[in-house]
Amino acid sequence: MAALPESVLSVGALLGESPVWSPEDGLLYWVDIDGCAVHGFDPGAGTDRAWPVDGRPTAIARTDGPDRLLLAVENELRWLDLSTGETTAWLTLEEPQPGVRLNDGRCDPAGRFWVGGMYVPTSAMRFEAFLHRVEPDGSFVTVRSEVGCANGLAFSPDGKVMYWADTLHETVWAYDYDPDTGERHNERMFLDFEPLPGRPDGACVDETGCYWIACVGGSALLRVTPHGEVDRMVNVPVKRPTMPAFGGPDLDTIFITSIGPRDPETDGPGPHGAILAFDPGVRGIPEPIFG
Repeated sequence: MAALPESVLSVGALLGESPVWSPEDGLLYWVDIDGCAVHGFDPGAGTDRAWPVDGRPTAIARTDGPDRLLLAVENELRWLDLSTGETTAWLTLEEPQPGVRLNDGRCDPAGRFWVGGMYVPTSAMRFEAFLHRVEPDGSFVTVRSEVGCANGLAFSPDGKVMYWADTLHETVWAYDYDPDTGERHNERMFLDFEPLPGRPDGACVDETGCYWIACVGGSALLRVTPHGEVDRMVNVPVKRPTMPAFGGPDLDTIFITSIGPRDPETDGPGPHGAILAFDPGVRGIPEPIFG
């Protein structure tokens, strides 16, 4: 694997997001939000399969059911049966409202699903979305309102720190987290993006507790220590990387989703919309299973 990010799947996604590694089948699941499809990329074979979705899928969680994923789609959660391609509605988190949809999501170490929303387009700078915590039994709590664009959800290896970002605020926050109850407290600024390239997007955490975050619009990926210090900036060959995820049999590869070309004059010739990958020299932590 290359030491710097390079394209490993030139699929031309419109809005690639939410990469999640599945060790059971050796696939990187990811979504093309505007392409309305869930994908499964096999890096060993170099192949990719797509499951069309009615609506915009935005986030994925693995489950303990065979061939089943949990999807955030528009304003609700659904089950995706990978063997048939059928989706089944499960839980409505929000009443539909123009411009608002779900966005970034991730399971905590205990198997709860955290998912937040956004207002489209982000250029409108409207803070009308929410952040939710969903229990395996279908109960949920809306923990934050007036969200502009939820992103950056991740948890420390011991589960005692939660990270969350609002792209429009250009801020990543950290919280003390209780995996037993799902409660967070002691909000503090973890990373101020104002002096950094682009804006905060999706994130993941490595085995040392460092936080990796995509700089959407900034052609970069940052590694941030648990103390909030940027100790590495990795340039990527696309303008809008969206989210990193550790994958591969040993969780020693970082895969990065990206957005397709938006402005030919300023985007440059990079493999926009591709899946990128590189060897970061550190391993990740396994992605929790919902429930």
